[in-house]
Amino acid sequence: MQLAFALSPLIVLGFGAMLLMVAEAFARHGAGKRPTGLAMGTTVVFLAAGAFSFAVWLHGPESLDVSPVAPWLLIDRFSLFFNVLLCLGGALASLLAGGYLPEHNLDRGEFYSLLLFSTFGGMMLAAAGDLLTLFLGLETMSLGAYALTAFRRTSARSAEGGLKYFLLGSFAAAIMLYGFALLYGATAHTDIIGIGAALAGGATKSPMVILALVFVLIGLVFKVSAVPFHMWTPDAYEGAPTPATTFMAAVVKSGAFAMMLRVLLTMFGDPASMSWASGWPPVLAWIAVLSMTVANLIAGRQESVKRMLAYSSVAHAGYLLVAVVATARSPHQGTASVLFYLLTYTVSTVGAFGALIYCGRRGAEAVSYEDLAGIGKRHPAAALAFSFFLLSLAGIPPLAGFFGKWYVFRAAMDGGFYMLAIVGFLNSVLGAYYYLRVMVYMYMREPAAGAPIATPMRSGYVSAALLVSAFLVLALGILPTASLDVAEAAALTLRE
Repeated sequence: MQLAFALSPLIVLGFGAMLLMVAEAFARHGAGKRPTGLAMGTTVVFLAAGAFSFAVWLHGPESLDVSPVAPWLLIDRFSLFFNVLLCLGGALASLLAGGYLPEHNLDRGEFYSLLLFSTFGGMMLAAAGDLLTLFLGLETMSLGAYALTAFRRTSARSAEGGLKYFLLGSFAAAIMLYGFALLYGATAHTDIIGIGAALAGGATKSPMVILALVFVLIGLVFKVSAVPFHMWTPDAYEGAPTPATTFMAAVVKSGAFAMMLRVLLTMFGDPASMSWASGWPPVLAWIAVLSMTVANLIAGRQESVKRMLAYSSVAHAGYLLVAVVATARSPHQGTASVLFYLLTYTVSTVGAFGALIYCGRRGAEAVSYEDLAGIGKRHPAAALAFSFFLLSLAGIPPLAGFFGKWYVFRAAMDGGFYMLAIVGFLNSVLGAYYYLRVMVYMYMREPAAGAPIATPMRSGYVSAALLVSAFLVLALGILPTASLDVAEAAALTLRE
């Protein structure tokens, strides 16, 4: 019973996904019938899995006997934190899909199954204690994301984005798997704790291990969509249906960072691998600087709002990498700041994409800046919602995004990475330009003569997702301490 309780979040999500597949199959019986209620059913499954994760947290995972699944799965507060975070992002993406897909004649039930199974893979990633389960979780999460990207079958742009994502993602996964094979050859272990112990015992100086670290870093950087392995991001984000883009920006990115933290701090957590002279921190520091700077500069020149938000996602990966680098000298504070930032980023990003969905109905979508011109006067509620979440992403107090960046930069300074914190702060100021540019178009521009005018859609699902996201953005901004305490408790278990 203890094992079943510990694994209940995965069990609920997996069985819920299969039940919804059966429900979708029966709902489509008869010509012309479309599935109904799947968005709400998917949301309930996500919330139930999140609730079970919270229950295991309250009970105390350390008091549960999970030896039958050890070391393949590690049920600790770190994995439970990500379970709740991934289920929250998945539930909000499901609500957005419930309004978006019928509006745009894309209401096919497999979308929701893909959301659930991809999130299941992300939860496996967060709990993976062995290279085998880690790779299985990675591929489960990624395959769902590939299919979601190309979900709009009649769109050449969607197919192009899905194909690019699939091919580049497959290459990155193969490179990472080769790195895992080299690690097994050097240490004779596949469990990450055993590999970490072997590397701490002196195997780090082996050329095979150094090459393995390079290959694993390439795969990790690709999965978090950081420069220079970000090329797939704008095309995939723009081509995918907007709820799928939301899911990738929030859930897939969070799962990738869970994997990065688990791999780097547990498997490559020895002094040699974490040294500033010859380890992974200086490499990630340069990648963080490039991700923030390159993405912010390119985002400011975009005419598509979705591509702008895609490059914004790359920039936020750079901010998160600043905190990952900080873990080299302050593991607990750096890890906690990553977890808290991911929480604030998830609700802010879901809100921003949700507001973009809300701003345009079928045939009158909001895609470019020009589409949003004057919407602040015509539809003030839609413009206000979009502005609210953009300000959070820009890091304006007292919203959640401000405190997320504050804790990241503070962790960097406490670790002695002052220049990295300064570069991050300057990039945050630079990034505010393209967020404010959207607001300028909404409130201070009028649409050109004959140009298409975006018209907000009416959907209870989308409105509910926006209200929940707005509440969390405000709550995390006004009262960040409780959430940060939870993030710190999760961070403590990562290296125990």
